[in-house]
Amino acid sequence: MTEFFYMQKKIYFASDFHFGVPDAETSRKREDLFVQWLEKIKVEAAEIFLMGDLFDFWFEYKTVVPRGYTRLLGKLAEIADSGIKVHLFRGNHDMWAFDYLDKELQIEIHRDPEIRNFNNKTFYLSHGDGLGTGDRGYKFIKKVFQCRINQWLFRWIHPDIGIGLGLFWSRKSRFANQNRENRDPVEKQKIGSRLTLYSKKVLETHPEIDYFIFGHWHYPQEIRLTEKCKQLSLGDWLTHFTYAVFDGEDLKLLAFQHSGS
Repeated sequence: MTEFFYMQKKIYFASDFHFGVPDAETSRKREDLFVQWLEKIKVEAAEIFLMGDLFDFWFEYKTVVPRGYTRLLGKLAEIADSGIKVHLFRGNHDMWAFDYLDKELQIEIHRDPEIRNFNNKTFYLSHGDGLGTGDRGYKFIKKVFQCRINQWLFRWIHPDIGIGLGLFWSRKSRFANQNRENRDPVEKQKIGSRLTLYSKKVLETHPEIDYFIFGHWHYPQEIRLTEKCKQLSLGDWLTHFTYAVFDGEDLKLLAFQHSGS
């Protein structure tokens, strides 16, 4: 029954939307495009996997959530209510998504890499941040941000100040990384190369894997790791508007053909 279901429906993967930047107006336009995409795919979708960095910054206070994103959250709630499973793998920009999206929108939150099976194909799913060797600076910062005491302390900052600071830090970090990549082509390839080495290492203990799917690296790319296994980097919804779709037999990397594209 499950195999037949997945043969008739498709599974979609997309990542790195960073809603909230570079400004409210531009973000809103990209949000509208993403809502169009969700409306288009919902007819054929069995499950939708959002592979991280849905927002450029997200923090859930006890009684407050960030302002905005009404159309996005409304569409995701509508899709989940219709019976389509929606997943979010937390990324480095939305690692402070706790239980609001799960309780209010029925979006299943994933905090660690997972191995899933769809129609007898094995998928390794992860946002991609902090995997493999190197990148020690980020791994240290991630531990600081994941510390419950630090999260509790941040909640004591007024939301207007806390969310403003979070957006400022997030933008500064991302723009600094972009400038570094633009100056140095080798730097641009570091994350992609690190993910490929990581995938090959995982294959040593999990040779059954058919597909690795990652976000985090904003450049859409397919890499053949073995005759059986392929790695996909999903790209982003800042400049590429790319996504992957699994039809029960094959996984393809596509770009959303929206008006004006």
